[in-house]
Amino acid sequence: MIEKLTVSDLVRRLALPAMAVVALSIPGAFAQEQPTLKGEMTSQEEIKQFCTNIADPARDQRYLLQKQELEKLRADVDSRIAEMNRRKEEYQDWLKRRDDFLKQAEAGLTDIYKKMKPDAAASQLEQMRIEVAAAVIMRLNPSQSSLILNEMDPKKAGNIASIIASASDPNTSKDPS
Repeated sequence: MIEKLTVSDLVRRLALPAMAVVALSIPGAFAQEQPTLKGEMTSQEEIKQFCTNIADPARDQRYLLQKQELEKLRADVDSRIAEMNRRKEEYQDWLKRRDDFLKQAEAGLTDIYKKMKPDAAASQLEQMRIEVAAAVIMRLNPSQSSLILNEMDPKKAGNIASIIASASDPNTSKDPS
């Protein structure tokens, strides 16, 4: 009896012999590694030789890349230092102008308080920043200063007197630089 085959059955039955024919037709498909002759290298030896040959150039390249990176970092640090120096000079200029202005303002302010009555001067100085009030009182003559401090709140007058006393202390007036 003849068996009725479907296309898929036929493909399954012919697939294995077809694969065998294809595999046998590929050169070297079932070849084994032949022993090396005396002058030939194995693949492991070739890999080792290749790595040995490129080790020095690879190291040199790595050092070159590191050197370039360090040069970039150095340039960045140098630019930041230059920026900091520029800002320092700007700050020092601003500080000098501020100090000059304060000296002029304090001198004019002192002249104003010299001409005021002690009770009026005391009430106004109590409302100022304590450092400015201390600077003004310190520039007045001792008799005027004592009259103004006498008219002030005792706590505020004590704080001002402490600031004036610390201003004459040689340890507090040293320049830290």
